[in-house]
Amino acid sequence: MPSLPATTGAVVPVARTVRPTGVERSFGPDDVIVTKTDLKGRITYANDVFCRVSAIAEPDLLGRPHSVIRHPGMPKAVFQLLWDTIRSRQELFAYVVNLAGDGAHYWVLAHVTPSIGPDGEVVGYHSNRRLPSPRAVREIEPLYRDLVAEERGHARSSDAARAGRELLQQVLADRGTTYDRLVWSLATGAAA
Repeated sequence: MPSLPATTGAVVPVARTVRPTGVERSFGPDDVIVTKTDLKGRITYANDVFCRVSAIAEPDLLGRPHSVIRHPGMPKAVFQLLWDTIRSRQELFAYVVNLAGDGAHYWVLAHVTPSIGPDGEVVGYHSNRRLPSPRAVREIEPLYRDLVAEERGHARSSDAARAGRELLQQVLADRGTTYDRLVWSLATGAAA
């Protein structure tokens, strides 16, 4: 698959394996990236901003797992926290680095919530993402690097996620905070 320059934001077909290029992409402060998924995390809706920023056409996204944009620098522990939280019918705010279809990466401040059907049952998940502040990204990157380094020491994905989660809990305990409070403090510029 030919790759388009990451700065164009052009939509390209999804490759089986996308390698990070190291090129960071941004989007406007008023842009909102929106996706919806089913209960298994398969994309059922993607807005035009998501398609543009991820450089993946909507037909190539629908029905695919949301992990199609998973960046290798994103800790498994944070995704485990996200899934544990939304499966318990709660919302979560998280900083996430995503991998676009052309190899560029982009940071988001994600708000993920369960979608509740008319019978009161969870029918899927909804995520809105905004542009995070550069300061928040600078603060969260070292933590995520440490978590990924810890996770890489484990062959099984479940062991890696558990090790990353234990390290995350230890770091947060040492700081006297929770992940929610850390994210909120970075989003608002307050001390964690």
